[in-house]
Parts: sequence; structure tokens; C-alpha cells
Amino acid sequence: MRSDIFFRGIRGPVGSGKSVACCVEVFRRALAQEPGPDGIRKSRWAIIRNTNPQLRTTTIKTWLDWFPESDWGRFTWSVPYTHHIKKSDLDLEIIFLALDRPEDVKKLLSLELTGVWINEAREVPKSIIDACTMRVGRFPSMRDGGPSWTGVIADTNAPEEDHWWPIMAGEVPIPDHIPREQALMLRLPDNWKFFTQPPAMLEVKGEEGEIVDYKPNDLGENQKHMMKSYYSNLIRGKTKSWIDVYVMNRLGTIQDGKPVYPMFASETHVAKEEIPVAHSMPVYVGVDFGLTPAAVFAQKIRGRWFVLSELVAIDMGIVRFAELMRTELSTRFASCPETFIYGDPAGDFRAQTDESTPFQILRGAGLRAFPTHSNSVDLRLEAVTSQLTKMAEGKPVLLIDQRCPTLIRGFEGGYSYRRMEVSGERYADKPDKNMFSHVHDAFQYLLLGAGEGRALMKGQAPAKVVVANRSFNVFGNKKQRKSFWG
Repeated sequence: MRSDIFFRGIRGPVGSGKSVACCVEVFRRALAQEPGPDGIRKSRWAIIRNTNPQLRTTTIKTWLDWFPESDWGRFTWSVPYTHHIKKSDLDLEIIFLALDRPEDVKKLLSLELTGVWINEAREVPKSIIDACTMRVGRFPSMRDGGPSWTGVIADTNAPEEDHWWPIMAGEVPIPDHIPREQALMLRLPDNWKFFTQPPAMLEVKGEEGEIVDYKPNDLGENQKHMMKSYYSNLIRGKTKSWIDVYVMNRLGTIQDGKPVYPMFASETHVAKEEIPVAHSMPVYVGVDFGLTPAAVFAQKIRGRWFVLSELVAIDMGIVRFAELMRTELSTRFASCPETFIYGDPAGDFRAQTDESTPFQILRGAGLRAFPTHSNSVDLRLEAVTSQLTKMAEGKPVLLIDQRCPTLIRGFEGGYSYRRMEVSGERYADKPDKNMFSHVHDAFQYLLLGAGEGRALMKGQAPAKVVVANRSFNVFGNKKQRKSFWG
């Protein structure tokens, strides 16, 4: 609140008072507005949430808890929801908008506003943020003195790492796959500032660095207004990823599904330090095609798989992606004697609109790529699972470099079986197609192409063939019938 900068964003754990602080900030700025020629302090704000149910049950409820109708005037419950506060020389108009209806977005683009509060900004696209910045600074009009302060405030729980919030805040680098024009929009302007609250709890770690418990953080926000047992009760029965986002205020993903690889453990399967490239060993590459292509690079050394890097792209054709792959191989893996590239067998078939196949395009770029022998989802998943559950020389067979963030986040639950919209705990039969599925498909093709799938098939005993006794007489005695059944 001490900052007068144009855009201010605050990120924190659940229960830290973010929404209440924003409510108070809206009212405080209205009180600080200089009176116009008529002696009235006029201001108009829009308060935005992504869906109408969330707007009514959370955002509006919080606002009316602090500014009830009995004290501050009637609330208009017809769309657009409006609270017009008139007290003494104060004239504050609040318009509440959800963004799940096209007419609400159009309404935003036509408003003349003093300021905007975006509640739970992780659920709002950057394009809406940009639209909000265009609509502020327009009320009161300059002929009435103009706004004393104008701008946008936003609050949120921790978003994903590739969300516009952490990118603009400088917490994560701009992804390489984002086009240059879009990347320019994600650079932090000099009139924007992001504030991050401390975690509500602190991790208690054991002798080997594993998390054994959580304890309250004395530096956490809003502590005196919360029950002392609030957070300790909150984390019971929750996954680590859930606690990281909502309590520890860490960037991450919460998936409403069943993880494909529940046996994955970050403490075991993710390297603490960078994994060096073994220059005398071949490199294996798995590729998933489509407009969201992905590639995974790994080496197998003394029976252990070391996953060294990943490439993940959005809205990119195979021609451009092949150039990225060639650059990665010619720089980081230039000294490796051989490269084996494997992909989806469907990539060896021509599309109806194009004469070339993805494999032909890769070969044309100087990359020798081959289809795997099978595209069975069950076989691909089992090829990965078998490596997660093995040990070699007292160490995990599968070790992943931290330069594979999308692959790791997929292992941690982002790559999951979608929950079915029925009563009970029922999930889809195949992994959900999302931002993590492409890189995981690529990794599965890598292991299949490297022979892990064939190893599984060889380990299965062939089915025993049972031949019926054709000389059996249905009218025979009990001894004959018994000989047929063995």
C-alpha cells in the first residue's frame, strides 16, 4: 500500500489477507481522490474474477463482509453487479465483472474507470490484464480534475511456472519457445511491481533432507487473525504439490486427477546438481510430433538412464522444431559418437495435405530418426514405470536433470488420469492430453526405441496353449469325462 506504482501484484498463501487488503486499497484510493469542481470525490472501479460463481461466492462476499449494504448502501444483484457507495463527499462506484461471458468482456472494454482490482489473477489471461490497463485513468474526466491515482491491483495464489505472472516478476526466464513478439509483452515494465508474501509454514527436514513435518512460520502474514491450528489442520491429507502452492506460496501445478507415476519421488529421481554429458556415450532422443512438439535427450550409462534436457514448444511446426533439435545436438551433445532418435510410428505416414512425413522432415534436417516398434500406451507407460522402480549400484536407475522442468512437473502429478464427471473416484483409462503429456510421450518413445519395451515383452512368459481332447465321448463314463478336464 505504500507504493503508488501503476500496476501492483501480490502473491501469497491461502488465508494471508490478500483479498481483504485489496478491498481496503480500493476504498482507501477512493478516499484519497481529490474533490471535483462540485466538491465530490468521484471514482469508479471494476473488480474482476474469472467466473460468475467464484465472483458471487468469494469476491463479492469478501467485499460485502467489509462494506455491508446496511452501512454502505444497496448492492445491485442484477448483472452487472454494482455497489454504489455515497457517503458525505464520497461517490464510489464498484462494478463486479466475471469473464466467463462474452458480454462481460465487451462491458470491460467499454468502461471508463479509475482503477481495476483483479482477484485471483492466475486464472485471468494476460490479454485481459492488458485490456484493464487501457480502461483505467479515464474517470473522473480531466475536465473534472482527473483521477488522483489510477492503476491496476491484482492478487493471486501461486500460479504455474510458465504463467505470465512469474515470468514478468522475473522469477523464471522467458521460455525459449515463446515467439519474440510475445516475449516482448512479458518483460517487466518500469511501472509494474510484484510483491511476494512469505510462506505460511516452514518445512521440517530429516537427516537425509526429506520433509518429515511442517511448522508455523512466525513471519507469515495475517497470523493474529487466524486460528493457530488453521494451517496445521489445512495440510492434513494434502499432497506436497498442493501444500507447496497454497501454503508454501511456491510456483506449481495442482491437478485434479490421478498421477500416472505415483512411484515417482523428486528426492530420488531428480538430480541435486547438473548431470554432465558423457562424451563417449551415445545420446538417445525421443520426439513427439504435432503443433506442440517435444523432445527429450538422455544417455544410458552402466544400466542407468540419465535424462539431460528437454525441448518443449507451443504452436510450432516440425520444420522449426527440427532446427531446435539440431542446435541442441550440435552444441551440448556435439562430442557424443552416435545419436538415436525415436518417435511416434504414426509420424511415418503422410498427411492428406502434405507429401512429407515428420520423419522425412527430420531426416532432411540431418537428423536420422526412426519410428518405435509399437505405439501401445500400456507398453509405453510400463517402459517408464519399470525404470522408476529399479535400482542399480544402490542408486535409482532413472535420474533427471533439473533442466527438464516440464518433464519433472509431469512426473509430480501434472501428467495424470483425468477425473471422470461421475460420482465416486473414477478416472479415465488413458492419461489426459495437456501441457505435460507431449514431453512424456516423447520420453516414452525414447525408452521404447532404446529397447526397454522389447525387454519387457521378452520377460513375459508365452501363454500356454491348451488343446482339447478330440477323442472325448460325451456319452462316456465319469472316468472318460475326468480325463478331458485333466
